[in-house]
Amino acid sequence: MTSATAGGAPGTPAAPPSVPPSEPKRKSVTGTRRTVAALFLLPALVLLGALVLYPIGYSLVRSFGNNSGSGFAGIDNYKALFTDDGIRTALKNNIIWVVFAPTVSTALGLIFAVLTERVSWGTAFKLVVFMPMAISMLAAGIIFRLVYDQDPDKGAANAVWVSVHDTFAESSAFPKAHPGRQSPLQPSGGGFLTKAPVHTGESVALPLLGVAPDQMPDSAKKAVQAPTDPGKVTGTAWQDFTRGKGVGKLGKVDATELGYAGMKVEAVKDGKVVDSAKVAGDGTFTLSAKADGAQLRLPASNFKEPYNGVDWLGPTLVTPAVIGAYVWMWAGFAMVLIAAGLAGMPRELLEAARVDGATEWQVFRRITVPLLAPVLAVVVVTLMINVLKVFDLVFIIPPGSSQDDANVLALELYRKGFSEDKPGVASAIAVFLLLLVIPVIWFNVRRLRQEVRR
Repeated sequence: MTSATAGGAPGTPAAPPSVPPSEPKRKSVTGTRRTVAALFLLPALVLLGALVLYPIGYSLVRSFGNNSGSGFAGIDNYKALFTDDGIRTALKNNIIWVVFAPTVSTALGLIFAVLTERVSWGTAFKLVVFMPMAISMLAAGIIFRLVYDQDPDKGAANAVWVSVHDTFAESSAFPKAHPGRQSPLQPSGGGFLTKAPVHTGESVALPLLGVAPDQMPDSAKKAVQAPTDPGKVTGTAWQDFTRGKGVGKLGKVDATELGYAGMKVEAVKDGKVVDSAKVAGDGTFTLSAKADGAQLRLPASNFKEPYNGVDWLGPTLVTPAVIGAYVWMWAGFAMVLIAAGLAGMPRELLEAARVDGATEWQVFRRITVPLLAPVLAVVVVTLMINVLKVFDLVFIIPPGSSQDDANVLALELYRKGFSEDKPGVASAIAVFLLLLVIPVIWFNVRRLRQEVRR
């Protein structure tokens, strides 16, 4: 009895089920076996071990040895991290660096990136700000060593500072002036006072010395003897010096001598100033009848030292000054990364906020900055890692007298290892720096993984 299959003719046997063809065995991405790929990676792994893992391991072992390397020192080298004054100063300065340098650099980069986004010359400005990144730390250190020079004729920072200061408080042109032999003047309160009172109708001579001819004011002219005036006190204040041996008479006005133009003269009675005058270009001055019976005083303001600016590289300001050099270099780096983040920001949100009446400051604070938070985190973390190992600028910019005050851990590591011949302590500092960097790196890796998951 024949059986019929569904959908087929009676008596026709059923076809065997079809078997899908077997798929070819998948190869690795490289098209080779894993062992071959491992062989290609081996040189990189060897270099990684030789240049990274071995130094870390050796430094860890060496940090527990004594300075000669012949014995075990336990944790003595690590105790030195918190008992040695130089290392404690370096640790304190590193904290200042980590707090301020990345923050200021990132803030400036954010400001530059946002403000130059809409201007036509923004690209040129960004190029100028980023240009210091092309300079090595060594070259930047040499540049800023000159910028912070104490002498305003050399240091750009003090040249600007002194110019601003002298605009509001002019310095004296006669800081070295002083009375000579047989002078009628005597020292008094930083200035000079006549030994005897003066009276109307007489011409008083106030000879001084000590100012180089090329340092005299431009308004100084050839000095003349002031004529007498019956109702007034007159006189001459001048540089009582003539070049050439035996030339000129002491206490007498000679044709080649210059007047102290602009010098202040005061008439003092019973400790009170009753009249005052300024010396003319030819050295002459005139006081009213109030000066009769008074002593003439050249106040201390005539002789104060010229303002010489700020001691940028002194013990107080040396660390902020070096941080300023670092910010000059790395603000451009922060600006470029933040500008890239701004370029990828959805503009619809910004425009919607403006349509809703938000001010530019509100748009910046509530929309721009939150959207840029991932980029800002990358910049801050990168700069934090960078400043933990800063060395070149701190080594070059501070002079020897204030380098101890600007010390950081990387510089102290160099000093302990090479100058003081304490390799055990230097290795402990290296391990300590590694421990400081690891949490920052871990945070950065964790944040990047979270970004990938989104």
